[in-house]
Formats: sequence, C-alpha cells, structure tokens
Amino acid sequence: MTGHAIVVGGSLGGLTAALVLRDLGWRVDVHERSPELLMARGVGIVAHPASVRYLLERRDTDLDKISATSRSVRYLDDDGAVVHEREFEYRFTSFYALYRELLDSFGMDHYHLAREVVGFEQDADGVTVRTADGDTDRCDLLVGADGIHSTVRRLLLPGVNAEYAGYIAWRGVVTEQELTEETFSTLHETITYFLMPNSHILTYPIPNTDGSIEPGRRLINWIWYRNLPAGAALDDLMTDRHGRVQDVSLPPGGVGRRHVEAMYTTASELLAPPLAEMVRKTEEPFVQVVLDIEVPRLASGRICLIGDASTVLRPHVAVGTAKAAEAAWRLGDAIAACDHDAVEALRRWEPAQLELERSVLARTRDAGRRSQFDSTWKVGDPLPFGLYEEGDSAIAAEQPR
Repeated sequence: MTGHAIVVGGSLGGLTAALVLRDLGWRVDVHERSPELLMARGVGIVAHPASVRYLLERRDTDLDKISATSRSVRYLDDDGAVVHEREFEYRFTSFYALYRELLDSFGMDHYHLAREVVGFEQDADGVTVRTADGDTDRCDLLVGADGIHSTVRRLLLPGVNAEYAGYIAWRGVVTEQELTEETFSTLHETITYFLMPNSHILTYPIPNTDGSIEPGRRLINWIWYRNLPAGAALDDLMTDRHGRVQDVSLPPGGVGRRHVEAMYTTASELLAPPLAEMVRKTEEPFVQVVLDIEVPRLASGRICLIGDASTVLRPHVAVGTAKAAEAAWRLGDAIAACDHDAVEALRRWEPAQLELERSVLARTRDAGRRSQFDSTWKVGDPLPFGLYEEGDSAIAAEQPR
C-alpha cells in the first residue's frame, strides 16, 4: 500500500525525490515557498550521474543537449600560459537546464508555488503540515528539501547552525563570444585552475540560458574563492543594493557596485590575464558565503532531510546537487524495500546516507583548508570533485555515459 508524500522545496533535490516517489505509486505534492518558478537560480552544475539519473533512465534525455563537455584540466601560470594539462572529459550543465527538464517531467498539477510550510506535527499515523496561508495537509511522509534556510531542519533540529568557513566565493558567467580569441582558446572546453596564495579560481563551460551548447554561444562559469574574516568587512560586502545584509548569497545584480568595481581591479592585479579578462567582462557577478552545516541526523519518524536542508557542503567537490539526488534515489529504494512503510524505510535509509554526507563534508573542508589557508594545493594535483571518492580515477568512474 502506497501513501501520500509532501516534499517541501521544489528545487532539484525536491523534484528528484518527488519523481522517484511518484514512480513508486505514491501521491506526491511539492510545496515551494517561492511565488515564481526558480529559473534564475544557480549557475554551473556538474552533470553527475546521480543528478541526471532520472532524466537518463526515465526520460531518455539526450545529455548532449543539456550539457557542455570539457576535454582537459589545465593549470595556468601568472602570465596565462598553460603549465600543466591532462586529458580529462567531464560534463557540466546548469541549474536552469536540469530544473526545466525535471519540472517538465513532474508537471505543475501537484507543484504548488507560494506554498510556504511553517510548521508540522507528527503522530503515529502521519504528519500534519501547516502552511503560511493557514491551510493544513496530512501526509504519510514529509521530505524536507527546502534548502540552506530549511524550515524543516530548523524545526526538527533547532540546535543546528551554519558555520562560516572564513572565505567567500565570487561567481559569474560570461558568454564565450565576448572573449578575445586568445582567452577563448585558453578556456575553451577545459576545466581551468589558477592557484594563488590563500586563494584560487576555476572555470568551466556550461550551456547558455537559452540552452545553446555551440562553441561561442556557451557560457564560461567561474568561481573565485577569497578569504574574508567574519565581521564588518563581510557584512559590508553582503549588504545588497537595497541596504539589507544577506547571510548566504547576493544574486546577480545584488552586489554593491563599489564592491564589483573593486573586485574587477583586484582581478587585474592578481589573476592571469585570460582570467582577469573573463572576470572583467562579467556584467553582474554575484557572491556566495562559503559555509558548512553539519546535522546529527537526517530522519525522525516520518520526516527526513535531503540536499541543503540536511548537510551543507562547500562547493569544492562539486556534488551538492548530486548529494541531494542520491539521497532521493536511496530513499526510493528504501521505501520499495520496506513495502512502503515510511517509518521503517527512513530507519534503514538514514545510517548509510548520513555516513556519506559526513564523508563528503570532511573532504570539502579538507579541500578548503588546503587551498585557502595552508596553500598546499599544488599545480597538477587531482581534482577534488567526487561524491564517494575524490581524484581523477574516481571522478571518471562517476561520470554519466
């Protein structure tokens, strides 16, 4: 006998969980707090097998149409010359591309916008969910997939707080055709790294917002990590153009112009010339505060946490979306194995998933320490990417085919 599941949060992890559960015969409703579709959120995403699994296995999606491929890994020196390169095929996509495909798979009939969950009560037979508009709904399983500011996590684990890592990430995208021929050649179809003392920047290609994957039409996605102590300087940077201090990120168009201009100047001073050009040609860069959230558990009775509603990872290993999707698939396996008994399924699902999340969190912290504080990440070191392991051989094994 199947049941009714409510998924709180309609982003990539929430949609994957909703689709997996619906395919098992469950009635699924997704409650998304945003009044609008999430098309503008996020930038580059690794096309990890877990992230694209539903599209490949259940939708027969052509991965070539929603991802861009890098053919190598490069490290640049101060002059922009390639000082280390190795062949390495990897796929990257974007939030928009994945969200569009997953939402099209789920449909809008049970995807509820402007539906903010503000509370819940659990008893032996189910969970009663309360929303901001005063409505209640009853379900057999509540999946908290409501992101870094998760209401479900806050109510389930009130003592859990974010921990600032001591640095921020400037991020942005630029269309390849806006770059000079020399810079395009340097960054074309490659993962590019540039290391500095206590800092580093990386780039890779992703589809354009209109889905274009042709050379010249693609976007170059970049992330530049810079140390910044907590306090007045961080608060100043994170004050948006309306004077409000944000705690996690400032979206494109939200960063104060003086900070953007100062960042352009610093890019010209510190970055290799091709990377400095790329950054300066990014019209609306945005800022992400790098932080961790570690949870002591993922489930309680009929309630569970996945994605950024559970463990929040630093971006270095590039598996935030994959972690959420993997949790959704493992949850589906547990539900099926337990004859749709949600309580028993979560009891079986939690230990291995929690172990995975703790393991990958430790690796993200190690990558941040090596690159931002110890400066022990050297030219030519293997990429830290990977959900279960890190290193080039592990990453290659995890790539979708």
